[in-house]
Amino acid sequence: MTTIIKAKTGSIFEEKGSYSRVVSVDNWIYVSNTAGRNPETKEIPDDVIEQAKQVFSNIEKALKAVDSCLEDVMVSRVFIQDPADTPAVMEFIGTKFKGVNPATTVTCPPLGSTVYKVELEVTAYRGASKVKVQEITIA
Repeated sequence: MTTIIKAKTGSIFEEKGSYSRVVSVDNWIYVSNTAGRNPETKEIPDDVIEQAKQVFSNIEKALKAVDSCLEDVMVSRVFIQDPADTPAVMEFIGTKFKGVNPATTVTCPPLGSTVYKVELEVTAYRGASKVKVQEITIA
């Protein structure tokens, strides 16, 4: 029988919006769009890279809660408020996903508030980091 795990962080946004931070169905793991708000202090850094660091911290904590890790990420969706921040944000994300190489979409839409400079949503497959990966080049 399939087991579904829906995990929340206690965020008021999750409660108001009736959503889970992470949903795990068998080995598939879906992490909701995640901002750079520190869950303990509720603060959001002004700097886009500091926000990106917090985003990854929040996502890694969500993945760990369902026995997964960043290296299991198969798909990422990156949302950057200001297109001018894209090169710096993507360079930072490149350091976090070095060797993981998920399929990635990057877009620059308006976010829920101007305080949010970067948000990230990921889909992971539990255990993907432990299997052989074949990389090919598309000609």
